Formats: sequence, structure tokens, C-alpha cells
Amino acid sequence: MLDIKFIRQNSEKVKEGVAKKQAKVDIDRLLALDEKKREYLQKIENMRAEQNKLGKDDIAKAQGLKAEIKKLEPELENTEKELQILLRQIPNLPLDTVPVGKDDSENIVLREEGKKTKFDFQPKDYMDIGEKLDIIDTQRAAKVSGTRFGYIKGGAAMLEFALVNLALETLSKDKFIPVVPPVMLKPEMMEGMGYVERGAEEIYYLERDKLYLVGTSEQSIGAMHSGETFQEKDLPKRYAGFSTCFRREAGAYGKDTKGILRVHQFDKVEMFSFCHPEKSKEEHQLLLKMEEKLMKLLELPYRVINICTGDLGDPAAAKYDIEAWLPGQGQYRETHSTSNTTDYQARRLNIRYKTKDGLEFVHMLNGTAFAIGRMLIAIIENYQQKDGTVLVPKVLQKYTGFKKIE
Repeated sequence: MLDIKFIRQNSEKVKEGVAKKQAKVDIDRLLALDEKKREYLQKIENMRAEQNKLGKDDIAKAQGLKAEIKKLEPELENTEKELQILLRQIPNLPLDTVPVGKDDSENIVLREEGKKTKFDFQPKDYMDIGEKLDIIDTQRAAKVSGTRFGYIKGGAAMLEFALVNLALETLSKDKFIPVVPPVMLKPEMMEGMGYVERGAEEIYYLERDKLYLVGTSEQSIGAMHSGETFQEKDLPKRYAGFSTCFRREAGAYGKDTKGILRVHQFDKVEMFSFCHPEKSKEEHQLLLKMEEKLMKLLELPYRVINICTGDLGDPAAAKYDIEAWLPGQGQYRETHSTSNTTDYQARRLNIRYKTKDGLEFVHMLNGTAFAIGRMLIAIIENYQQKDGTVLVPKVLQKYTGFKKIE
């Protein structure tokens, strides 16, 4: 959520930022409601002040003022409700460093890292390899749960836990606190994270229980400190969360319906940081650096993408993606993202830090350490062997206890 004072003073900048994000919010209507609200508040305040000055002989006048206040209060309440709805529809404004573009076709490749894996044979798709090794089973998963599910088995299951161990061990050295968060959120917490106004079709909601299933563990980690105040000296506060995540993939109808690239249920290690506003750009670079460090430890080729304004989600002011090279598919596919949401989520969740001059909102950032399914795909395709086996990356062998899946 944006500061209403900022919107008043920078209405054209807000309109421009909203347009860059391909969102539609009536800012003029919002400002009119804000002015109307302030007028009602001033009238009520003036009448209450007048009430307090009246003596015992002015009963009739006092009752008249009371009736007038009672009449105005519902008007004020309705105005406030409509104003809050519009305020929550405004996405976070993109930072000036974000490239302007309408969709993902206008994202910018910043750099490529590592050489694309080459083979002396025709590389196979991960599903061909996974099915023959019996480490990925989507057919039985479809029988049990429907499409976009998979059983991760045997060596692939061991790889999952190896990846989790590697991520937590690596991140702990940079003061990330490991956490296993809840995977169900109250509506006000999911709304506070800013994923409901646009994108609600991707989220599973349990109507009977009034709970959302997380689409990424950052949602429950970000809400963890709602209504709290940090001491300035305690920032940044960093977490590395592991959880199962759930997505409808409603916006991906017909895309990647086979395999485990785009599924309804997946496991993930997510980085999260609550930091000082003056440090958030620096912290964003740190999260990207950690993502790249993990990719380099696995010796996987990848590229870094600067996401354009039209491809940013509502909470993000800036975002980078990492895409791994998949030789079996002959293309790069997204494995990581990291976003700086500035104070957008903090305002909605009322998360602040204490300074010598008072209270200020923290900045909140998130970044993928490992989206497990996608990392399994990248490893299987890049480490495949001519005989159909898959080598385990050296950095993971101490966790798996074996060097090859066969």
C-alpha cells in the first residue's frame, strides 16, 4: 500500500507508475474520496468541539449537533471503505532502474553465466530420463490427484533433501535464520502481503476454514512480524524458509501440462529479509548474489534477467529472475526470482522499526533459494549421461551419499 500523503503530493507520478504496471486504478476518484473523507472528519471534529463548549442551557442545540454527527458518521464510514478499496488496488510503483515494458518479452537479459552444457550425444528431456530411472512419476500422480502433480521418488527424493540442506547450510553463514512456516494464512495476512487484489485466481482458498494455502513460503514469513516493531540495530532480519507451496496455475492453461515444471504442489526454500529502507537496494543485490552463489555451487549454466514494469507483480518495485539452461529442452527456464517490495507490504501489515526520531516502515524483500522441482529438472538435464544415468553435482554428494542416480 502506498502512503496517502505521497499519493496526494505525487499524483502524476503515481498514475505513471500504475500505467507502467499495466494496472487500472482511478487515482482521481481516490483523491476525491480522500478530500471528502477529510472534509467529513473536519466537520465532525468541529461539531464535537462545539458540543463540548455548550452549557446545560443549550440542550436542544447539543442534541441537534449530536443528530448531525450521527448522520455524517455513516457517510464518513462509506467514504473510508471505498477509499481503502482503491488504495489496496494500487500496485507498488516500479523503481526508476526498472526497464519499462508491457510484458515478459521486454525483460532484459543482464548476463549469462557458465557455458551451456554440451554432450557427445543427443540430450534428453528430464521426463524421458526421470521416467526410465523411475524417479519421477506423473502418471500415478494423475491417477491419484489429477493433472499437474507428480511423485518424486528414489534418487530424486534424495536430491531434494540434499538441495534443502545445501541451501540452509549456505544461507545460515549469512545470518539467514532457518524456519519452517505455516502453509495456511488468514485472509487478512494474505491480503496484507498484496497478492489478493490481482492474482487471487492463482491462490487456493479453503472456504470452510477461511484460510489460504501459500503459493510461496514468503507469504507466511512476511506476515510473521505483522503489527510488530523492530529495533533499528536488529535490521536486517533474514530468514530462510522451507515449505510446500500450492498454486492453481490458472494463468498457465495448456502450458507445461506434462512433467513437474508447472505443478499445483511443490517444495521451496525461500529467502526473506526485513531491512532498513536505505539498505533495501543493497539487500536486493545480496539476495541475487546468494541465488547466483547457489547456482554456481551446483555448476549450472544460467542467465540473469531484469524484469520490466509490465511483468512485475503488484508488491514488487524491482525484480530479477534467474533462468537455468536446460539442454534437453534447448532453452532457458526460470528457476529463481528475487523482489524488492520496499515498504508496500510493510504498510499493509504495519511492520515498523524504531529510530531515534520515531517509527518508520521497514522494507521487505524475498528471493528464491531453490524451487525444488525446477532445480531437479535443471540437474537431471545438465548432469545426464549417455547411458541414461544422472550424475549428482559434487556439492550435493556429501548429502546424498551417492554420486550417480541409476
